[in-house]
Amino acid sequence: MGNTANTVTPGSAVTTAVTTAGSAVAADDKAAGTAASPVRSAASPVRKARIVLIGTGGRSEMYIRAILGEHSDAAELVAFSDVNPGRVEFYQKLIQELGAPGPVASFDPADLTAFIRDNDIDRVVVTTPDYTHADYIVEGLEAGADVVVEKPLTIDAEGCRRITRAVAETDRNVVVTFNYRYSPRNSALKEIIQSGVIGKVTSIDFSWVLDTVHGADYFRRWHREKKNSGGLLIHKASHHFDLVNWWIDDVPERVFASGGLKFYGDRNAAERGLGPRPERGTVDTEVRDPFALDLREDERLKALFLDNEHFDGYRRDQDVFTAGITIEDNLALVVEYSGGPRLSYSLNAHSPWEGYRVAVNGTEGRAELEVVERAAVVHSTDKKTVVDPSATPVEEDDAVRRNGERLVVQRHWEAAYEVPIVNGEGGHGGGDALLLSDLFNGPGDDPLGRPSGYLDGLRSVSVGIAGNASLESGLPVRTADLELGADLRRGA
Repeated sequence: MGNTANTVTPGSAVTTAVTTAGSAVAADDKAAGTAASPVRSAASPVRKARIVLIGTGGRSEMYIRAILGEHSDAAELVAFSDVNPGRVEFYQKLIQELGAPGPVASFDPADLTAFIRDNDIDRVVVTTPDYTHADYIVEGLEAGADVVVEKPLTIDAEGCRRITRAVAETDRNVVVTFNYRYSPRNSALKEIIQSGVIGKVTSIDFSWVLDTVHGADYFRRWHREKKNSGGLLIHKASHHFDLVNWWIDDVPERVFASGGLKFYGDRNAAERGLGPRPERGTVDTEVRDPFALDLREDERLKALFLDNEHFDGYRRDQDVFTAGITIEDNLALVVEYSGGPRLSYSLNAHSPWEGYRVAVNGTEGRAELEVVERAAVVHSTDKKTVVDPSATPVEEDDAVRRNGERLVVQRHWEAAYEVPIVNGEGGHGGGDALLLSDLFNGPGDDPLGRPSGYLDGLRSVSVGIAGNASLESGLPVRTADLELGADLRRGA
């Protein structure tokens, strides 16, 4: 993306203002008992945190590598668990490849409580499908462990109520891993807003597009049924709503949503005359289908899912144009915040490119962040196994659009300037490494307040839960009326 004449460099007025602004958000939530508690801090014993991991799909590998690698001095992987024994075996092999002295223990998920109590477990890491999160979080807390859970916290209001009761009754900690906060570009926007350079925030315009690789993938997997994932308003957009809540340090109050299944699914396919299609992508055919995922094309996906589907019948490669899809692929929301700002949000899951654009309007000016994560999906270079280009960067530039990111600030009566974004190594611009450090070493003083607790998880899913209710009723829904079991207000 292009450059502007002015830039903000380290040591500038904006950077200095952010550095000295303090961590009001973090302090506020710590007082409410929601900030992430460390596995180990300077004041804690040197003893390694004893961890069990439940769920051995794609997301679990990041934690396994961290515990056995860079953070092995702070944490110990005592055991892991999954309903599918084939995937357990897959990760046993990986653990040996990572240099472990022997196999790690495994257990039946139904025995989680007994395993926690019998083995002095400190933390449970939950990387299971969304609809199971509330069950495992509550069970882990009641058994005497803290919990780390992949977003979303849970998928419905009842799950939220169960979790809030368990947190109150056990006085234990839940961390929802919002790694997008740690991405340098999103942290840079937070710095700009927090510095006050654009004044008091009045409105946010946020548009996210998922391409026909990443977006389509939600319609191949278990996510395609709303009873499993809560739909994209919960599973995917909880990341986005958390970003907005965190960027502007405010709490969502009322939500109006509109949307539907407009591209994927059997009815849309019939309307466009696509004709008969295989029920899955892993089939022998001479015609290459741009929407099909052949699990045999990727050694890891084949080993994790295709080779193990005989255990549980789960198909990772369902056709995106079959019947049974109950989630939306086009969504638009208006969210009113308690402090006055309004969010206009849209999500499209069948875009030819992937990325997002966010504009934050304030009383003193405007900040605009534009991100292109995959500029094009073209047949000749299409790599469907690189599903999420934010986690695994790809180079798919075309003649017009370029992969990249750009943060521009413009105050009233002044020329625009560009804010430099410095990325690190690894997924999400190095953000994953920062998140893992906070998880395993304990968060330090962070002026941006990036570590998140269960109240942040509640605030993010409250938008999606209210949005789903609004989709059903056609009416706006107040988050307070969801009765999630906790007061979402900052410092309440």
